[in-house]
Amino acid sequence: MDYMSQNKPSTVMNTEKNLSGKKVAILLSEGFEEVEMTKPRQALQDAGATAHIIGLKGGDVKAWDMDDWGETYDVDLALDAADPAQYDALLLPGGVINPDNLRQSDKAISFVKHFFSEQKPVAAICHAPIMLIEADVVDGRTLTSFPSIKTDLKNAGANWVDQQVVNDGNLVTSRNPDDIPAFNKGMIELFANGVKASA
Repeated sequence: MDYMSQNKPSTVMNTEKNLSGKKVAILLSEGFEEVEMTKPRQALQDAGATAHIIGLKGGDVKAWDMDDWGETYDVDLALDAADPAQYDALLLPGGVINPDNLRQSDKAISFVKHFFSEQKPVAAICHAPIMLIEADVVDGRTLTSFPSIKTDLKNAGANWVDQQVVNDGNLVTSRNPDDIPAFNKGMIELFANGVKASA
């Protein structure tokens, strides 16, 4: 065994650029939790994926950073102009304000539903599973979330568990920003194994 194969971490070998050529939609609105977008997006880009921020409107969108407003980010595509069929996978960041805005948009709900009807991979963290309730895709699924929406998920038919990261078919979920390292690992693995390249 040579030095490199003996000492290079297996997780790096397994995930390096394995999303090359894949397109991931990051659906969000004002008030998304900043690190729940920036760190997963970086992980996706490091793995070779193209990640587009899709906002309710074009222009830019302001993040929430724990207990105050965060940075402003450019929106790559407004929801009105976004075709979910052009994306291989979906990332839903959390935050309290963000999913409450998105759930009021029929187009956002339809966008999320597409990924489940087509069995494409989806990653949702923190409060983001609120959108999965609105899309009516949690019944019978096992997932986690921020604890404050546990009852909502159970009422929608989900099996809620308190775990760092939960995989269920085409869905991976986590609870909060502290889970991001495990969430990113689960997301990359799911997206790599369950993603088909765009036509």
